[in-house]
Amino acid sequence: MAEEVQKKRSFRDRLKNTYRLVVMNNETFEEVGSYRLTLLNVYVLVCTMMVVVSVLVVSSVMFTPLKRLVPGYGTISNETEIFNLRQEIDTLSQALAAQQRYNESFRRLLVGEVQTVEDIPQIQYEPGDSSAQIERIEEDEALRREVELEAIREINELNRSNSNNASVPLEQIFFMPPVTGEVSAGFMPDKGHQGVDILAPKNTPIKAVMDGVVIASDWTLETGNTIGILHENDIVTFYKHNSVLLKKVGNIVQAGEAVAIIGNTGTLTDGPHLHFELWYQGVPVDPEGYINFN
Repeated sequence: MAEEVQKKRSFRDRLKNTYRLVVMNNETFEEVGSYRLTLLNVYVLVCTMMVVVSVLVVSSVMFTPLKRLVPGYGTISNETEIFNLRQEIDTLSQALAAQQRYNESFRRLLVGEVQTVEDIPQIQYEPGDSSAQIERIEEDEALRREVELEAIREINELNRSNSNNASVPLEQIFFMPPVTGEVSAGFMPDKGHQGVDILAPKNTPIKAVMDGVVIASDWTLETGNTIGILHENDIVTFYKHNSVLLKKVGNIVQAGEAVAIIGNTGTLTDGPHLHFELWYQGVPVDPEGYINFN
């Protein structure tokens, strides 16, 4: 015990001992400077320098842009800015992808290149999907058609009431052909044929004639896989007897975008073809007067 006390006293004494720091010229041994120091002064000086350096480092991180380089250190405004930038990038990416699809569809149309089903992503229908081919009674089909037509009339009325511009005549509107091929049956409304039938090769994609939104995408007993698209200017188009539907209700489509694959579904068909209908202001019109299918 006495030895430990003695050691502590000798250590404190050494801290208080005075030392001389002499700076001399190495060649002439001339004394340049002389300083009186103690170990205690040296310890105090070193600790003071460490504290000053720590304060400078912390201040530079807190009050300068360097704080952005520290992982996990940020402000709410920075996080909000990053989130907004990511949203904008996602929006631009989607717009770019849509524009590329439109350009590719337009290029195929110009060069006459036939797009097959292998070029288009297929939709896998689940067991309970509305597009599954299940038997329905004729009364149910008639009721479905009435509801569909009534919905079209309501949508057209809503569009007319909300539109500030006068309707553009169909002659002044450019329609892209849904498919190119021979018209096997023309427009005969007096016989209940409210559209035209176009023959095309197997697996030919059916394309939207204008930009629009899908309002019907379902299977019926008579017309099979059927898709309907609402366009501006009170125009509605129907594409019937398809083998596969590529779009669902609510999807926004662009002119020339594939919406279905040509087929032979439904009871009112005797071979692969597209039954296409063009409705204007709730009334069917002859598509051949406005679209060139050849």
